[in-house]
Amino acid sequence: MAGATGERRLSTAEERRDTVLRTALGAFAARGYYGTTTGEVAKSAGISQAYVYRLFPDKEALFVAVVEHCFARIRESLADGVAAARSSAPEAVLDAMGEAYARLISEERSLLSVQMHAQCAALSEPAVREVVQRGYARGLEYVRGVSGGSEAQVQEFFSRGMLCHLVVAVDADSVDAPWARTLAAGIRHY
Repeated sequence: MAGATGERRLSTAEERRDTVLRTALGAFAARGYYGTTTGEVAKSAGISQAYVYRLFPDKEALFVAVVEHCFARIRESLADGVAAARSSAPEAVLDAMGEAYARLISEERSLLSVQMHAQCAALSEPAVREVVQRGYARGLEYVRGVSGGSEAQVQEFFSRGMLCHLVVAVDADSVDAPWARTLAAGIRHY
């Protein structure tokens, strides 16, 4: 980047880290944890693989950082939903958060893909399992705290979110079959 004096300004490590995270988000969304290499991420980010390793010690650490980023982005979206709720009743708050989340995953499809890939990788990768557990634990506590919902309401909120993932992933809306109509009934997505 050229400054006012025509000098080139180099990216800071934090800016490069953000670039790598954004690039890795897209790569992991497209090919998953097992199908993505740090070399591909480096090439897409316009940096060397060695520099990726300066920022993240290995692919696992990079994927964990991407998953953490996704959970943070989801939390921001839920907060937007809380702010838009038409009342403070648990049902209204949960509904507004659901609406905000549905919009988020429709606008930022890579977040949904990374979540699904992370859940699959969590089956056999302990570090991924831990980050997914932490993300859901924090998310659940946030939803419980801001909504004032009962355990059953909070569980239903997360259950509907998971069902929304399935409906979107298999494009159930485009399938004219009883199973698809049953799964998609009442599930909000865009």
